[in-house]
Amino acid sequence: MTTAPPVGASTWVLLEGASDVAAVRALAARAGVPLDGSGVRLVDMGGATNVRRHLLDAARASASPRVLGMCDIKEAGFFVRALRDLGCEVTSAQALPDWGFQLCDRDLEDELMRALGPGPVRAVLEHLGLTDRFTVFTQQPAWAARDFHEQAHRFAGVASGRKELMAQALALALNPESLPAPLRGLLDDLSSSGPTFASLGASERTGS
Repeated sequence: MTTAPPVGASTWVLLEGASDVAAVRALAARAGVPLDGSGVRLVDMGGATNVRRHLLDAARASASPRVLGMCDIKEAGFFVRALRDLGCEVTSAQALPDWGFQLCDRDLEDELMRALGPGPVRAVLEHLGLTDRFTVFTQQPAWAARDFHEQAHRFAGVASGRKELMAQALALALNPESLPAPLRGLLDDLSSSGPTFASLGASERTGS
């Protein structure tokens, strides 16, 4: 499910899902980066395949917003194609950060867990009251032989709402000085000024 265009917001942050929104909101608050009160809106796109629709909304907005975002590298092609369709001369997926779109190697939960390490991730599970459920999960034949990181990553996504819950808790457990590169890049972008979407060359054309 996608959201309506964030009317009135001066900066749109396009994110793949609710867990990304939860993590970014938590980290921004901890880092003292203002969001809603300063015209920044975190947009849950309901999946990377919807990015083109949201970029079209930005191109058609009466007051062109600044558009930032983050995506998994496997989904970067949707962002590149959508930006190119709207007149932005993006050369490759690796160039997306130059256009304000940060890249996660796998996904945001993977980035958070790798930055924290096994001990702090176990502490997050304990804090959320999920240790017993995680133990039961790791005894399943399909997951018993996997390493802790793979088990925890999969566990985060097997129950409704858990991915969002864990993403927020993992983000809050991070040392602000040890943020994964895509989150650091996004917070740095939010802390500085930048061009509006229209000034990047974006237009209302629909492309092919």
